Amino acid sequence: MERAIACMREHYGEPLALARLAESALLSRFYFARLFKEETGLTPGRFLAAVRIHEARRLIETTSMSITDVACAVGYNSLGSFTNCFTASVGVSPGRFRRLVRDGGAGLPVPVPEPGPRPGRGTVGGTISLPGGQGNARVFLGAFATPLVQHPCVASAVFDVPSGRPSCYSLKDVPEGNWHLLAVAVADGPGPDGAARRTTLVGGRGVLPVMVTAGGVTSTAVRLRPARRTDPPVLLALPELVPPATFVPPPGCPSTAFDDTAGRRPAADRLRLVPAAPVP
Repeated sequence: MERAIACMREHYGEPLALARLAESALLSRFYFARLFKEETGLTPGRFLAAVRIHEARRLIETTSMSITDVACAVGYNSLGSFTNCFTASVGVSPGRFRRLVRDGGAGLPVPVPEPGPRPGRGTVGGTISLPGGQGNARVFLGAFATPLVQHPCVASAVFDVPSGRPSCYSLKDVPEGNWHLLAVAVADGPGPDGAARRTTLVGGRGVLPVMVTAGGVTSTAVRLRPARRTDPPVLLALPELVPPATFVPPPGCPSTAFDDTAGRRPAADRLRLVPAAPVP
């Protein structure tokens, strides 16, 4: 799987058939496709599409290339197809994304609830823990239909987690059903200059979803870790994740939740302008 994903990341701008990816993994096409889905929760084609959109995000953020040139660079022959795929994954169009980047992230639109009957809602709760050797962290936690941090996110919140001990969390208003609980965090390094050595962390229940029932509480732990090259890239435009310099836990729970008590998504406040990875 590592060899196949390395092939995707190195040749994302080229046509990559399943046979070529399977060959890079030294496996037959059918066994490779089955094993890849078991290991990542995604088909090889879906993972490759995520890599391409991630690279497009990076190019839009860091270069002055036109949107048409970006689309060609990541393997799209049609600007329309690229725009549709980018918007569906990131949550905003490529042009809007570039304007948000230039404006410092302000003005990301608030998602509009889908029309129709509102499904039953439940809560997912538990603890969030950081790996050793990290300072304070700010964590984005969301519920997704697939093991990808991409648009749409059916429920989300941002939590501050202190260094050195697990913290409790409560993700409310999650629609009933099976959802992948995924987290992206930025943590300070240890010591007084930790802000100069910040690390992107990921975690959650990627391949295995959690079941949410209406009116119920589902308990699951979220363990964060450094990103690996085999992790699916982060596509969703996230809120700004700047760890707090100091941390004062509120009574009853050693974590601060920026909760959505008014029905608005905290994820829509500001755009996350650090690398749109995880790619170490």
